[in-house]
Amino acid sequence: MNCIIIDDEATARAIINQLCSSVTSINVLGEFPNAIQAIKYLNQNSVDLIFLDIHMPDFTGFDFIDTIKNPPKIILTTSDAKFAIQAFEYDCIVDYLVKPISQERFLKSIKKAESFLANKVEEKEEVNADDGDSLTDNHLYINIDRRLIKIDIPSIYLIEAKGDYIQVKTEDKNYTVHSTLKNIEEKLPADLFLKVHRSYIINIKKIIDIEDNSVLIKRDVIPVSRSNRPELMKRLNLL
Repeated sequence: MNCIIIDDEATARAIINQLCSSVTSINVLGEFPNAIQAIKYLNQNSVDLIFLDIHMPDFTGFDFIDTIKNPPKIILTTSDAKFAIQAFEYDCIVDYLVKPISQERFLKSIKKAESFLANKVEEKEEVNADDGDSLTDNHLYINIDRRLIKIDIPSIYLIEAKGDYIQVKTEDKNYTVHSTLKNIEEKLPADLFLKVHRSYIINIKKIIDIEDNSVLIKRDVIPVSRSNRPELMKRLNLL
């Protein structure tokens, strides 16, 4: 697993490099004191993983992620724990390490990264085996208390916006996540899910009943806005 380290503090880079040296599967290709130098390197080279500091002069870790296209997997390293929720809004971020970093916590983070990369390889192989037909992932990951929890997408029957949070309701359990309805809508298959109201996305396969401007899903009665009703009716298999 090829990686680079980006941190404005030489001591911090040395510590991460030392931690990496204890893992045979990690190959550190370079260290960079700022994001600009790292971007120049990535324009010519590819890596599997980046250890990225958040607080850097002029160009923060989040600025770096927003700048590069198709970023590799990233493990954030920082002395500030308050950005954990914001961090997991990015699909490329697999973990969030708070300094000082213990070897035990570091190894757990590496296992997460290896798991994500292994899944990526499997998905690529599945696409190739399917003679070029594009496949939609049947799961997504949500961040709950700095843990990434895997959810099967077909098990989701309702998503409700609640201020700065969304509630994801599944067949087995409900989850409250710091995110927006728009953000999760982009990750859901359009043939299965539909936004029927500014505060609700539903799984149309889970609809039990429709009456006037509302739908019944499980025990939830969900309003359907006038503007979204025609699309809902078009998507249903009507006699």
